[in-house]
Amino acid sequence: MTSFLDPLIAFVSAHPWLGYLTLFLAALLEAVPVVGSVIPGSTIILALSALIPGGELKLQWVLLAAALGAVLGDGSAYWIGHRRQREILNTWPLTNYPRVVAESESFFHRFGTWAVFFARFVPPVRAFVPVTAGALGMAPAKFYAVNIPAILAWAPAHVLPGVLAVSALHHYAGLHHHEHVGKHIWILTVVGGAIVLALALWIRHRRNGVTAAKSQA
Repeated sequence: MTSFLDPLIAFVSAHPWLGYLTLFLAALLEAVPVVGSVIPGSTIILALSALIPGGELKLQWVLLAAALGAVLGDGSAYWIGHRRQREILNTWPLTNYPRVVAESESFFHRFGTWAVFFARFVPPVRAFVPVTAGALGMAPAKFYAVNIPAILAWAPAHVLPGVLAVSALHHYAGLHHHEHVGKHIWILTVVGGAIVLALALWIRHRRNGVTAAKSQA
């Protein structure tokens, strides 16, 4: 992964406007069913956020590009599902991923409306829950009422760890040039992974609590 990210970071450093476009596309494609399960959108966003402390990219525009991409990606997937209903879940290419589709549907049934919020932070169902929500008849107003706040929380959660980590490196190790950033991508990945892991453990704990409550009822 580092062999891919290092050239990308160097290229974006020289062409900042393409950096915002890359962030937008990474967030958008990550929300597309099937495509989102193979595109390392979160990793790209986390890595490019490392350029913010050096001034190559601006925090507000990074957050905006990531949020807009996620909104468009989630919204497009939702409306495809909403338009075609359950038929879309039994149509290619989703039929090539029966396990993830089943997990997404189970995730939606387990958490209800909140599944749209939680799925933003849990790959690979993140790329499948919006289309599943539409296919299962979730109302548009209810979808966006949960999806927009989820994205507003998701964008900083993916961008700020990279900013804070690189700022700390600059402060404590005197790293003032973006050429050094690629060598420390692993730190950013660990930070991002810790966030995702913590959320996944919380969801698992909540699921076990719901299961226990049902068994006692």
